[in-house]
Amino acid sequence: MQVERVRNRMVILLLLLTCTVCPVFANDTARVLGKNDVLNIVRTYHPVVLQAGIRVSRAEADIQAARGGFDPTVGAGLDRKTFDGKLYYNYFNPEVNIPTWYGIELKGGIEEVRGERVTTETTLGKTSYAGVKVPVNSLFFDKRRAALRQAQALKQQTEAERRQAVNDVIYEALSAYWNWVREYMVYRVIKEAVTVNEERFRFVRTEYEQGARPAIDTTEALAQLQAFYVQESEAWMSFQNAGNDLANFLWLENAEPVSWSASVIPDTIDAVRVIGDNEYPALAELIAAVPSHPKLAGMESKINVLEIERKLKAQSLTPKLSLSGNVLNKGYALPPSMTTPFLENNHKVGIDFSMPLFLREARGAYRAAGFKLQETHLEQSNVALQIENKVRSYYNEFIALNRQVSLFEGAYNSYVRLFQGERLKFSVGESSLFLLNTRENKLLESARKLAELRTKRHKALAGLMWSAGSLQ
Repeated sequence: MQVERVRNRMVILLLLLTCTVCPVFANDTARVLGKNDVLNIVRTYHPVVLQAGIRVSRAEADIQAARGGFDPTVGAGLDRKTFDGKLYYNYFNPEVNIPTWYGIELKGGIEEVRGERVTTETTLGKTSYAGVKVPVNSLFFDKRRAALRQAQALKQQTEAERRQAVNDVIYEALSAYWNWVREYMVYRVIKEAVTVNEERFRFVRTEYEQGARPAIDTTEALAQLQAFYVQESEAWMSFQNAGNDLANFLWLENAEPVSWSASVIPDTIDAVRVIGDNEYPALAELIAAVPSHPKLAGMESKINVLEIERKLKAQSLTPKLSLSGNVLNKGYALPPSMTTPFLENNHKVGIDFSMPLFLREARGAYRAAGFKLQETHLEQSNVALQIENKVRSYYNEFIALNRQVSLFEGAYNSYVRLFQGERLKFSVGESSLFLLNTRENKLLESARKLAELRTKRHKALAGLMWSAGSLQ
């Protein structure tokens, strides 16, 4: 009966080593946490992901603020002085100003001037005007357009940075998750080995008490059991510590961290299954997608910002020339007719012109903007090469690990058959406990190695997608 019980436990151990999918706890309170559960939590609640989203919203607000440079403005000025019963002057001037995309400003307004001591260039009474101001050197580009274009480019850069931040945090979370899965699988193997060796120790002790085995066998069985007790304690500690590491990525609503529980276990079905060729992209496809990597997309937006800055600096190399003209009319109405030539009567015109003689400040600023642009282009090329080589490295690692898992599964099955044969020989008295323990230790060592390779393969696949910027 004892032999039959030990044999049944051995069968359970072998099934466990092959599948490793059963819960570790005897009760029903264990909660299973799968890979997709972790990804959903990280994407929805992780503070880094939320912060990245906030930065994108802030960039959108900056675009709205930059558009304010093209908003029409309405204003009015009133300046009045009375002294000793006399009205020295009363100036009243409401005005509307409409900026346009090309830097031309349209304006219109009214003036009311009264008083005994007004300035000589003003016109007493009520006057209306409509005019235009043309900054000739800014017709093609100016600070307002540059501010808006830069805000739009920075928004694209922020979006790329958000993608990169999500890509990074998901990779870190997956690495922590697969470490946790590995420690759980190792713990499951050792825990079941402890149960098997407890049964075996009781069986050997009973055999010794009945005179069928020497006393040294009980010592050897006890030593094996005690060694497994130590390994079980270490495996449990590693499993819990790996869970605590994973808990760093698990958050709830309102930025509340998840309270980690020792009863949470991983779903190991995904760890032991075969990864098909259709589950990961080909290397050529990954290399072709490198230019769209979030890090490169962010640098491209940065280059756009620098291009806008250099274009604006180029404007400072041109002379500043501004033309303005207003049509005037008595009263608060538009001119009754346009029969009077504009340049003969009822108008106000102005010309502003300035230019530094040496343009040293403008030329220096333009050259500095060009150097910054060249520097960023070189950095972008370097980063692109690094990303491409990193993709190749992770791809080679994943392919190699995938092959190693397949090969080692065959080696593991051979260790299983060797252990089964030794166990059968031991049950009929043709083998020693020492040989059986040796076979078992080798089998457990191979099971731990297989668990490590399986989870390492998944981490390499996550690293491959991370290096390509595809973990979103």
